[in-house]
Amino acid sequence: MTSRIFRIFCVVSAMAVATTSSLAQEPQEYRALAREILAELVAIETTEEAARTVEAAEAVAQRLLAAGFPEEDVRILGPRPDLGNLVLRYRGDGTAGEPIMLMAHMDVVPAVAEAWGTDPFGLTERDGYLYGRGSGDNKAGVATIVTNFLRWKAEGWVPSRDLVAVITADEETTGESIAWLLEERRDLVDAEYALNTDGGGGVLRNGVRTTFSIDAAEKIYASYRITATNPGGHSSVPGPDNAIYDLGRMLVRMADYRFPIRVNDITRDYLLQTADDHPPEVAADMRAAVGNPPDLEAAERLARGDPHMNALLRTTCVATMLEAGHAENALPREASATINCRVFPGEDPQEVESTLRELMADPEMRMEGLFPAIPSPPSFLTPRLREVLSALVEEMFPGADIVSGMATGASDGLFTRNAGTPTYTLSAIFEPEGENRAHGLDERVGVEEFHDAVEFWYRMVKRLAG
Repeated sequence: MTSRIFRIFCVVSAMAVATTSSLAQEPQEYRALAREILAELVAIETTEEAARTVEAAEAVAQRLLAAGFPEEDVRILGPRPDLGNLVLRYRGDGTAGEPIMLMAHMDVVPAVAEAWGTDPFGLTERDGYLYGRGSGDNKAGVATIVTNFLRWKAEGWVPSRDLVAVITADEETTGESIAWLLEERRDLVDAEYALNTDGGGGVLRNGVRTTFSIDAAEKIYASYRITATNPGGHSSVPGPDNAIYDLGRMLVRMADYRFPIRVNDITRDYLLQTADDHPPEVAADMRAAVGNPPDLEAAERLARGDPHMNALLRTTCVATMLEAGHAENALPREASATINCRVFPGEDPQEVESTLRELMADPEMRMEGLFPAIPSPPSFLTPRLREVLSALVEEMFPGADIVSGMATGASDGLFTRNAGTPTYTLSAIFEPEGENRAHGLDERVGVEEFHDAVEFWYRMVKRLAG
């Protein structure tokens, strides 16, 4: 870890060049191209309801074909006509072994247009940010990969191994498209390891880049529907039983419940490496929480004070959707809640399900699985990856500490890891500390931060496959 004194020196140096470094890094023509591609993708509403991911894939494919990529290396395919993955191959000379996979996804979550300050499906620049649904999650990743494919092609660069870009269609929902590729067309996507744009990134503190994060693991995703039932009746003669109240009591019990504190090697290293970036009392708790033995009281203080810390230290389950009743003047016959869980790696998902059943405390309630828990083994950085990333982070973001972290969400990396492909998630996009607007209102990405990430990926891949 970079020493505190060295970091302060680098921070001062970085501040001195911050206004010019980004413009000097990425050639103007490719800044314009990356912006153009991102705007084109944001304008295509690729939610599940709109079902326009194939349209987005075709728009990208046309750019690559026009640049001279052969048709056999630009493919749109998937498990259904409306789920079209875009699989791109940039051919190398084959001297350095298996391909490297580059990952992103085209689909986005819905946006309520009237609640936004800008048009969610039109890229808008304001105060140094680019606003739009998918501007960060994850059309910035698609634009990054596609821009660099076009740039490498124009340069005539021949890598030492193939590069395979896998741009998927339903990461935000079922992940069916990446699962299908890995099962049915493994020949197209087999790789030594994968680099994923959908997560990781960096932290900006007071405008200074301080931490560059690589997600080498992620929590296990699982969803359930819990339903309370009742005979119902006329609302004018309510009895003591009510499906909505029964479900509500269960949800209160779940809200009050805390799963046990958990620590693994990746979260331990992350907390130790980032402790110096927090106030002294918080830093002390971070170190104590991952001690041997861990200080559970310190861990609980961290968890109570910061939702992100809470997610790093334990399994979480939360109600995300409700459905109840059938008429305003009738007692509800059913009330259902969707419960989304993010299970800490190594914890048995069956134990989590058993805990939810105990919290139901009602044998008449039903519980059904909506999305099965799929284990996601961690991927540890190889010496070569660590060497390249360390040098490049110091070159482009001097003073930023590299830390390996665990994603609290889930991504397509869940499927690639389970298929035996180590996966490392590093968007290289820096965000202000505590800000994450993905899936939320006024999603945005910093203008310079976006272009710096495009340039970072350009250099990173060239060094790994050069």
